[in-house]
Amino acid sequence: MSMAASESSLQATPGPYRLIASPWHTLMVLAIAFLNAYRAAIHAANARAGLEPGRPSMYLRAILFEWLILAVVVIGVRLRGAPLESVFGLRWRSATQVFRDLGLGVLLLLVSTVVVSLLSGHGSSPPADKFIQYLLPQTSLELCLWMALSISAGICEEAIYRGYLQRQFIGLTHSVPAGILISGTAFGIAHAYQGFQRATVIAVSAVLYGLFAQWLGTIRPGMFAHALQDAIAPLLIKLMRHA
Repeated sequence: MSMAASESSLQATPGPYRLIASPWHTLMVLAIAFLNAYRAAIHAANARAGLEPGRPSMYLRAILFEWLILAVVVIGVRLRGAPLESVFGLRWRSATQVFRDLGLGVLLLLVSTVVVSLLSGHGSSPPADKFIQYLLPQTSLELCLWMALSISAGICEEAIYRGYLQRQFIGLTHSVPAGILISGTAFGIAHAYQGFQRATVIAVSAVLYGLFAQWLGTIRPGMFAHALQDAIAPLLIKLMRHA
């Protein structure tokens, strides 16, 4: 079968199994994401050893890479001729839709927090936190940049992993459960720099986010939940330490 015929047959695939970008593009996105995770692991080790220049530059670097990877995703989807709504979901057309997705996002955040708490266990929280202590903001400037990073992560990571990769893996495997599980696993691997325990919990949480996105047909509630979860993470960790 020729490459043109192969591409044509993939575009003709019906329903939820239709690819929104080339399989080669998906491999490239995964390679970039994992290389970025490897870079993050190196910087994490340096930060724990006190060799990094500081958190502000680390936050700014992370924000830049989040948007760069999302840009690669958008380019691949556009080259395929697929609408961006296939990644982000249908556009908001009223304030009611915005607040509906915000409410669903808060619900997802609450459910995810309960699941993560049950999986983590109180006794195992301090050892896991030592892996991310270097990440937490300490000054007003760092807190502002942390909020910007949280919003960027909420938008970009949900679009990349739930909006794009999950859709691609579902199409490639012709299985919704497999697509959700593979995407969630990839998300956990991308956060391996936070330690194996946290990466595992993050992967499970990602599967939950994936199920929610598949059920609703949009990642916008997940974006709200993700951004809020990251934004309040430093406060939650402090509360857990004093509980």
